[in-house]
Amino acid sequence: MIHFFGNETGTIYAVHSTTPFSEETLQKLNWLFGGTHKIDQLEIEGPYIGPRATMVTPWSTNAVEITQNMGIHGIVRIEEFQKVTEENPHFDPMLLQPYAHLDQSIFTIAVQPEPILEIEDIAAYNQQEGLALSDEEVAYLNQLAEKLGRKLTDSEVFGFSQVNSEHCRHKIFNGTFVIDGIEKETSLFKLIKKTSAAHPNTIVSAYKDNVAFIQGPVVKQFAPQRADVADFYTKKPFASVLSLKAETHNFPTTVEPFNGAATGSGGEIRDRLAGGQGSLPLAGTAVYMTAYSRLTANRPWEKGMEERKWLYQTPMDILIKASNGASDFGNKFGQPLITGSVLTFEHEEKDRKLGYDKVIMQAGGIGYGKAEQAQKHEPQLGDQIVILGGDNYRIGMGGAAVSSADTGAFGSGIELNAIQRSNPEMQKRAANAIRGLVESDHNPIVSIHDHGAGGHLNCLSELVEATGGHIDLDQLPVGDPTLSAKEIIGNESQERMGLVIGANDLDTLQRIAARERAPLFPVGTITNDHTFTIASATTGEKPMDLALSDMFGSSPKTILSDTTIARQYDDVTYSVDRIHDYLQQVLRLEAVACKDWLTNKVDRCVGGRVAKQQCAGPLQLPLNNVGVMALDFEGKEGIATSIGHAPVAALIDPKAGSRNAIGEALSNIVFAPLENGLKSVSLSANWMWPCKNEGEDARLYEAVEACSDFAIALGINIPTGKDSLSMKQKYPNGDVLAPGTVIISAAGHCSDITRVIEPVAKLQAGSLYYIPLSQDYFHLGGSSFAQIHNKIGAKTPSIQDATYFKTAFETIQQLIKDGAIAAGHDVGSGGLITTLLEMCFADLQVGATLSLKAFAEPDVVKILFAENIGLVLQAQHDAVFEAAFAKEGLTIYPLGQVVKSDTVTIDGLTFAIPDLRKVWFETSYLLDQKQTQNHKAEERFAHIFNQPLHYQFPSHFTGKLPAAPTQRPRAAIIREKGSNSEREMAHAMYLAGFDVKDIHMTDLISGRENLEDVQFIGAVGGFSNSDVLGSAKGWAGAFLYNEKANTALKNFFARPDTLSVGICNGCQLFMELELIHPEHAVHGKMHHNDSRKHESIFTSVTIQENNSVMLSTLAGSTLGVWVSHGEGKFHLPEAEHHYPIVAKYAYEGYPANPNGSDYNTAMLCDKTGRHLVMMPHIERSIFPWNWAYYGAHESHEVSPWLEAFVNARLWIEKTQG
Repeated sequence: MIHFFGNETGTIYAVHSTTPFSEETLQKLNWLFGGTHKIDQLEIEGPYIGPRATMVTPWSTNAVEITQNMGIHGIVRIEEFQKVTEENPHFDPMLLQPYAHLDQSIFTIAVQPEPILEIEDIAAYNQQEGLALSDEEVAYLNQLAEKLGRKLTDSEVFGFSQVNSEHCRHKIFNGTFVIDGIEKETSLFKLIKKTSAAHPNTIVSAYKDNVAFIQGPVVKQFAPQRADVADFYTKKPFASVLSLKAETHNFPTTVEPFNGAATGSGGEIRDRLAGGQGSLPLAGTAVYMTAYSRLTANRPWEKGMEERKWLYQTPMDILIKASNGASDFGNKFGQPLITGSVLTFEHEEKDRKLGYDKVIMQAGGIGYGKAEQAQKHEPQLGDQIVILGGDNYRIGMGGAAVSSADTGAFGSGIELNAIQRSNPEMQKRAANAIRGLVESDHNPIVSIHDHGAGGHLNCLSELVEATGGHIDLDQLPVGDPTLSAKEIIGNESQERMGLVIGANDLDTLQRIAARERAPLFPVGTITNDHTFTIASATTGEKPMDLALSDMFGSSPKTILSDTTIARQYDDVTYSVDRIHDYLQQVLRLEAVACKDWLTNKVDRCVGGRVAKQQCAGPLQLPLNNVGVMALDFEGKEGIATSIGHAPVAALIDPKAGSRNAIGEALSNIVFAPLENGLKSVSLSANWMWPCKNEGEDARLYEAVEACSDFAIALGINIPTGKDSLSMKQKYPNGDVLAPGTVIISAAGHCSDITRVIEPVAKLQAGSLYYIPLSQDYFHLGGSSFAQIHNKIGAKTPSIQDATYFKTAFETIQQLIKDGAIAAGHDVGSGGLITTLLEMCFADLQVGATLSLKAFAEPDVVKILFAENIGLVLQAQHDAVFEAAFAKEGLTIYPLGQVVKSDTVTIDGLTFAIPDLRKVWFETSYLLDQKQTQNHKAEERFAHIFNQPLHYQFPSHFTGKLPAAPTQRPRAAIIREKGSNSEREMAHAMYLAGFDVKDIHMTDLISGRENLEDVQFIGAVGGFSNSDVLGSAKGWAGAFLYNEKANTALKNFFARPDTLSVGICNGCQLFMELELIHPEHAVHGKMHHNDSRKHESIFTSVTIQENNSVMLSTLAGSTLGVWVSHGEGKFHLPEAEHHYPIVAKYAYEGYPANPNGSDYNTAMLCDKTGRHLVMMPHIERSIFPWNWAYYGAHESHEVSPWLEAFVNARLWIEKTQG
């Protein structure tokens, strides 16, 4: 029966239960739904908007689990429905549908599971299902059926199409190219592999795993001693490997951007979980490329090509929803996103239409593992095959094959099948189980693979590829009872991992998974018979029963014949006296303009190991183009990453496009000190190309060859990558081809995370210099300047001299390590003028007096707007800087001085920094309006430049790490499924002198732990239960409605010798449980941010006079601190004097106060001062290198925030006598 709760004029919760509700259950549900009541009707008149009936939402999955954890049984689905109050409501038809009324049939899916089909006509079935099989592959399958003496099943044909799709098997990259009648000697894949053969450098694993591994340093693991029980954190050294990976999710993002981009990010995270015997993700990157957004009517460059009747989503929808999806996944999983890129482009010339109508969404990332676990092992007879993660749903059926086809080529029904379902909290649980094994002294994982394209078919077949295996169909989890066998084994439901583990070790994994609430399903056994069989133990039916050699087939070699087409694009014409007009337009292009609309909603601090992210300077503007993560909490060793691409330049010259893409990535990563300089760098090359269109295959070959040659000339390798080679959008009136694009992701071992250079010019330092890495003439082709003129351009700059580039790179690296560079920025989108302005944007009253007289080029427009790969560096001391380049025979160009001013002057041209900063920020503001409510985008635009970070450190603070105590009192972190901030909280406690226990809610609910042996607890940040039904509501329910957990917490708070801190999600928990001010009649609660979106900012707080045990000694200080939350508004119904407010945001207005809290509250304590709650993340702000801007105290070992945790220890020592 379906029961309705809520308000008929607002939100209705439809609850499908197989059992009647008791009075106790109704009371629990009324509390869960926010004090609503059951509506005693079987049917409610609409209209309403709600989820598609056929798609059980991840929200429902989490809501049902919350009810189970509250002791309610029998509920199978809960969904939210919103009352329609307007004539033509706006909703996303990919995810939602209208309901005239809500009744007992709203969850009924009128589908019966289809029986296993024997396919009579494979060619017809291929067309009907959109499997994208070639004629040769159809013939191969017909021959296989003949050989086997039976018809192939639908699962076998479908499975073959998935595992042998272009998406999975990279047939073009492994194919033979015949260009202008001449067969090329080498495949594209071999060209890429050639880089690693020529320069293996520190490669540990390449081309054969989900990720590439390069050698890392010896670092210290900080983890609980055991993962299957509540245990204490310890530090252990291990030899590390560093992982690099990038994935694209172009097609699903084009069709449904939020879940497409979210699961793109999730899939890439799973790749980094599946390296070797398991490895751990650290940080993500993101790239978005779409057609023009058409943000406003006054953008002439957006009028050069007529707007299309978009097939699924507008470019604006995609930019907002895709970035929301990718951000949401990382935020909830607990992975910071630390660098990225945006490009919008379309162009029509000579009856040829180009544009990112089929969008590019690239999710990349870096991580690490243990060197001893970097290789997968061979499965042995009897090993168990296990699935970790969620249920099967009718999702992505054929996603691998459809991704291999041009968008618009199939009927929308097939393409809609590619709509994904994102549940990051489920993936976090599976990841935690894997983490427990990776961090243990003995990792029992034999082999591991992510679930992605092709679902179980691809994942499980690859796990058993060397041996063979038998899968029991009945053991595969099913979330939708209407699924056929084909759909069960082929769907692409996300958040799942496949593992092979020894039978004797299965019990250990089961204990860890149960503790982490990670669903675990033993589904099969290694057989060593080299067949892949999926059969039902109950019915005996076999949807899949093929020899592995037949399944992976002898798919015929792909041959691509093409002719070179020399395309000439019109050149750019311009007038030198319009430089200011041109600059105003260039600064508004999405590629050039401020990316605050992206960084303000994505977590850039979670994990406590972010050493460099996008935002810099007192104004915290996104200007850093290199991201750096610490590999441990010791503050030295790290991994750096950056991105590069030049697809518009590649239209003019594919070779230049590849060289510039590598050049851009390297000109960004150069600002991180790398262990072995350039040799430390490895690249991922991700190729997006409209193959099989005239001239494009020839261009692709040229581009890949140039990429390979340039990497080899530089002495570096490309050990990983991906391709997506159907980058064409089909319309009824013609096709739009995406420009052939290679996105380069660079990664390398950063040898000192505290010495990364930022693009913030300094007044107390030396001169500015231009370093010409391209060694080419200034050409305007392929530039943003050409774009605003609706031109591509006739000539594009390239990188002419790999030796100069290499020598300059190494020289700069040494100068950084010697402390001889004060600031630096790459020359990229927008050219040199943009670089110079951006170096003055992030601080106030920082300008420059410059001259271009050192350049031989007479055309000032070319010098300022050409996008030749280069750098602008600020020396600490000019003589030392110049001598280093002179010694290597490298030409550099002095530009001038940094001055205290609000202008940049260049040979008589004057540029007003405050005005241009606003122009540069305007596009971000306009995009922010599309994602931010309550006029907060306007407030951000009005306030952000008037809220610079200023600090007041405590006078007694030395910045020294305090001495470790001889006796360590006991503390514990408490976490729930979906928590993601336990490591940084535990480490802050550990550093302050505590022994720290890791306690999961399952430990408390079961009674294994009762908090009696600890005196200090920290409720950690994250997204428990994905914030479904309100932040920490589900977590609070687990405490309230489980007797042992409830008793343990009540007893802990009743003791006079205890302390607690709740941060972010932990703050929401303690406020929801009404633990901080139990004496109040009406309790304060945490509400949604006023912006109604996630807020990510490095802001500042002022500590008030207070009686907090942890923070009273910091009273009067103003300190920088990370904030990252969606429901961080303190709603405090009493007058201010009723609340012991410990800290307030340093500025009252948004965004410095990111949530609109009453009384500007950032931190509160109870009346005793022993129990503290806060939304800012002091535990992620413990070290100076954690701070996005630390100011003039760079020599400090720790920040003042550690004192809070030390104070807790001193208080406990005092109470113990």
